[in-house]
Amino acid sequence: MDGARPARASALFSPLALRGLRLRNRVMVSPMNQYSAVDGMAGDWHFGHLAAFAMGGAGLVCVEATKVERRGLGSIGDLGLWKDEHVAPLRRITDFLHAQGAAAGIQLSHAGRKAGAQRPWEGFGPLDRSRPPAPGESHWQVIAPSPVPYLDGWPVPDPMDEGDIATVIDAFAQAARRADAAGIDVIELHGAHGYLIHQFLSPASNRRDDRWGGSLGNRMRFALEVTRAVRAAWPARKPLLFRISAVDEGGWTLDDSVVLARALREAGVDAIDCSSAGISIRSVTLAAENRRFLGFQVPYAERIRRDAGIPTVAVGFIVRPDQAEAIVADGKADLVAIAREMLVDPFWTAHAARALGADAGFATLPRPYAWWLDRREKAGIAAPAAAA
Repeated sequence: MDGARPARASALFSPLALRGLRLRNRVMVSPMNQYSAVDGMAGDWHFGHLAAFAMGGAGLVCVEATKVERRGLGSIGDLGLWKDEHVAPLRRITDFLHAQGAAAGIQLSHAGRKAGAQRPWEGFGPLDRSRPPAPGESHWQVIAPSPVPYLDGWPVPDPMDEGDIATVIDAFAQAARRADAAGIDVIELHGAHGYLIHQFLSPASNRRDDRWGGSLGNRMRFALEVTRAVRAAWPARKPLLFRISAVDEGGWTLDDSVVLARALREAGVDAIDCSSAGISIRSVTLAAENRRFLGFQVPYAERIRRDAGIPTVAVGFIVRPDQAEAIVADGKADLVAIAREMLVDPFWTAHAARALGADAGFATLPRPYAWWLDRREKAGIAAPAAAA
């Protein structure tokens, strides 16, 4: 605004170029499942949920884990991109995100052996398949690399044959084409947290003795084939991200992740989103909370960035502006992904810019908001700012 103090330089609020996309800052809103879709369709809830983050100044707003086929549904409330009818509701959202200056991302996923779960607030456990389903909520097949259930009491999945594998790989590619039609700028493949791609990677869930299992190279094959199929279907100018569990509780190691990240880079991935765990525990969140310190996964992003030579995204307990600024400024990651803190404050990005001195005149906010807040400040009322 007119008369504002000059802004200070900030690594977090510097732009980032990935292929043909230029992000206005290094703040990414993590995918957060809302369990609120009907037959995979995005609705008003999803619009309102995501719109606020774009209005709040985030550079990249990522739509939640979106399933590439109905068998991939983790919950009946998951979003989907397995049919063309899913495109228009998403397009409505991406058009608004773009109008606010944000890039629109989407996470493509398949639940594999974690399919058929209750919503978390309904108990999280597996759906009771002995009872007739509610109208429009018919049960679906559970598939996985091997017939190893997710947890005790969960269904034993059908092991995927070559036909299943080919079908799912193609489903990821078709979902990528629909994402492009929906105006999405960035795809993130979900290879973490115990979902299907991670199930192929981890020895805890992949007991195969064919070309899709056994050695590290064989266990990586599905992830790489999905990546190549999506990259071929996805416009060359648009970035492709891949989320990994850099370590898990079933034998996948950080060294394995470095090897995978190098191979993904060669397959056309532009950045690795570095999370952890989830192959055989109920909640990645609970695993994180047991560590009891902020940014506990940042070292994974730093190691992979350095040793695999690929940009990374740091995620997990990143809550303060100065913390996020240091991660980028110190070269530990290229983007920071923030989730629950955005639910506490959807305008976290704008408040962080104020706290870091990167925005002295409300320029991070939409003009209708900036005008009012500038008047508020000139009236002598302290401007909102996140705690540094």
